[in-house]
Amino acid sequence: MYEKKELNKIRDKRVDWEENCYSNMAKEYPERKIKFENLSATKIKNVYTPEDIAHLDYIKDMGFPGGYPFLRGVYSTMYRGRLWTMRQFAGFGSAEETNQRYKYLLEHGETGLSVAFDYPTLYGYDTDHPLARGEFGKCGVAISSLQDMEILFSEIPIDKVTTSMTINGPAAIVWGFYIANAENRGIGKNTIGGTIQNDILKEYIAQKSFIFPPEPSMRLIVDTFEYGFKQVPRWNTISISGYHIREAGSTAVQELAFTLGDGLEYVKSAMERGLLIDEFAPRLSFFFNAHSDFFEEIAKYRAARRIWAKELKKLGAKKDRSLIMRFHTQTAGCSLTAQQPEINIVRVTMQALAAVLGGTQSLHTNSMDEALALPSEKAARIALRTQQIIAEESGVTDTIDPLGGSYYIEWLTDKIEEETYKYFEKVERFGGVISAIEKGFFQREIAESAYKYQKEIDEKERTIVGVNQYKMDEELSVPILEMDEKGEHRQINRLKKLRKDRNQSKFDRNLKRLKKAAEGVENLMPYILDCVHSYATLGETCDVLREVFGEYKEPAIY
Repeated sequence: MYEKKELNKIRDKRVDWEENCYSNMAKEYPERKIKFENLSATKIKNVYTPEDIAHLDYIKDMGFPGGYPFLRGVYSTMYRGRLWTMRQFAGFGSAEETNQRYKYLLEHGETGLSVAFDYPTLYGYDTDHPLARGEFGKCGVAISSLQDMEILFSEIPIDKVTTSMTINGPAAIVWGFYIANAENRGIGKNTIGGTIQNDILKEYIAQKSFIFPPEPSMRLIVDTFEYGFKQVPRWNTISISGYHIREAGSTAVQELAFTLGDGLEYVKSAMERGLLIDEFAPRLSFFFNAHSDFFEEIAKYRAARRIWAKELKKLGAKKDRSLIMRFHTQTAGCSLTAQQPEINIVRVTMQALAAVLGGTQSLHTNSMDEALALPSEKAARIALRTQQIIAEESGVTDTIDPLGGSYYIEWLTDKIEEETYKYFEKVERFGGVISAIEKGFFQREIAESAYKYQKEIDEKERTIVGVNQYKMDEELSVPILEMDEKGEHRQINRLKKLRKDRNQSKFDRNLKRLKKAAEGVENLMPYILDCVHSYATLGETCDVLREVFGEYKEPAIY
């Protein structure tokens, strides 16, 4: 990019600027007394020049969007051809209530659905299970059966709108509900599109809504890979999630390193089963956080694409479609504040803009009131409008990778990649991802980062507007969504009626067949679908697998 002589001139000019310009101005206006570093504790220089990226060979040929290593974007046309999917994460109370919210969002311009499930559903329990009491619909919608799924998507064109479902431990069963609902409506499996999160390694690391031990959990995931590319070809059978790792307190570098490490573990597991990488890899997708350090987040997404492309190529992927990293982004829930909730709109806008400049394929913008309660209709609409303004008014979609070539962005992209590979080496020394989980490596790293971040806030080394600076004494001025408890009683009564009305012999036969298959080595998806079609509930189906696989108990690591 630059000859040595030219770099020497740039270096001399920088020294001259530091000594005769910057230092003189700094005497009159001293640097602020803060840490000039990003959220991953990378120290940031006062200015970047060609000298900072001269060592990067790829700068000589950054390539173009849609070409290996996909640094500048996974598609040649990016947003000039099609905008990202505006996919607002939504779900609360009963299937009926959430169905109405989906219709509301679609009417206001949402282009994809994203389902939040309540905690009993995430853990594979029906609404009438004793452990589910008090948790109905509070952080997502309760889905206990195919019947609930039918209500959830009633009058929604699921052959035209894609659906993402944030479900992990019981992902294969909930996916079965969605497939069966499509079949019952006469919609072919080959026409429905969407994503199941299905990322159990992340659950052991961060979110903790696991059910089964690692080995059978990995088996179920590979089962969905295999069934998906053969039977449901438009479906992403996993969304490898860094979002929850970041929400648990990781840095951007840890989020990227741990997420990509998990992704590579899934690929290797599928290949060990005998699946061909170019058959299943095109349907792998990712899910990242968009936090508040604007440039760090943009560089993170760019580095992610390049690392993934290089690593999949090493594993033998030949098709470009196998090498590209498609990802969904959600703005950082952990950055939202209950204090002065209206200013969360500004935080979300900045984070969403970073995701778009980083080349996301799908985006959820958090609502301003989510630090207090589930989003109200008004707050959800404002969050959606935020995306629409970025898309239609800001001009950032006019050109592809507009920050490509920035000395700072390219330096930071390379720095994040370098630090990510250092984490790969640490995990390898632990014996791989699952071994590192069992030894508590990821959990300790995240806990230490979370502690450091909170300590900086408490000691005012890091400013959070409205929390430790610029505070106000005021009453809350946003309406709070309140839950209707009638939905829980309606759901429990529906379950009672479902169990009474279904074909009991068909139900018994299909659950017995699932148990026998689980004791063997067959792909379980066809058996799960048979159970689903006979209206076996989520809890009943999970209980069969619990009986065979057991439940995972996290070891004490501290």
